[in-house]
Amino acid sequence: MGGVIPPSTRFWELFFEIFESLPRQGPGNRACTARALGLCGELPPSPRVLDLGSGVGAQTLDLAELTSGIVVAVDRHPPFVERLRASSAARGLGHRVLPVVGDLAHPGVLPGSFDLVWSEGALYNVGLEKALETCRDALRPGGHLAFTDAVWCVEDPPTEVRASFEDYPTMGSTEDVRAAIAASGLALVGHFTLPDEAWWNDFYTPLLRRVEELRGEYGNDDEAIAVLDQIEEEPRMHRRHSGAYAYEFFVARRSSDSAFREEQHAAASA
Repeated sequence: MGGVIPPSTRFWELFFEIFESLPRQGPGNRACTARALGLCGELPPSPRVLDLGSGVGAQTLDLAELTSGIVVAVDRHPPFVERLRASSAARGLGHRVLPVVGDLAHPGVLPGSFDLVWSEGALYNVGLEKALETCRDALRPGGHLAFTDAVWCVEDPPTEVRASFEDYPTMGSTEDVRAAIAASGLALVGHFTLPDEAWWNDFYTPLLRRVEELRGEYGNDDEAIAVLDQIEEEPRMHRRHSGAYAYEFFVARRSSDSAFREEQHAAASA
């Protein structure tokens, strides 16, 4: 959720000055990551995991600690990738966490090469339909996809809330996402709503703290203060209208070997 973002270089400078310092760049926590991972059924002893839109990699590190596999983390913002590389090395995970600067829509991975594709709060950047296709193609037969997505909880959200999701014009309900998953050829395994603490503990609370620090640094800079006011409005709006929307964690599965071969045969005959 990014709000109504003006095409301002100064906005992006301050945006990244804040977001590069946060534990997470969106709602989530280790408990939710572990819960979604538990819905993925039996994984290979050392699964190959692809984390799309990893940010600084809070969930990437959790996945590396909760599994024994290799985690390839893709993000388009180089400072996020460099921070993840440093933090994974500091935690002794550098040999299993592989941060890469890349494009979510075209991550450059071999088809069918991952046991698990993961993405928390990032798929909307390339459009859910396209993102689901990309994730599905990266999965081996029987592999799992786990992702979070913003969803509407009411049919007619307040105007200010709808405006805050202007960068996600196709945002729908939980049922809309379920339908998109089915249309992509994946089978839904389960889903759950992120709890309130997943918004505040590692995301909004550190964000507000960082905004206050920067207010002290830019106290005489009216343009900077206006940008900080805009960024601070997102958590304030969440306090007012959190019942209108949510983040939902979805887990889906690609077809097994036999069904996968049928898909390939059908595609070749088309």
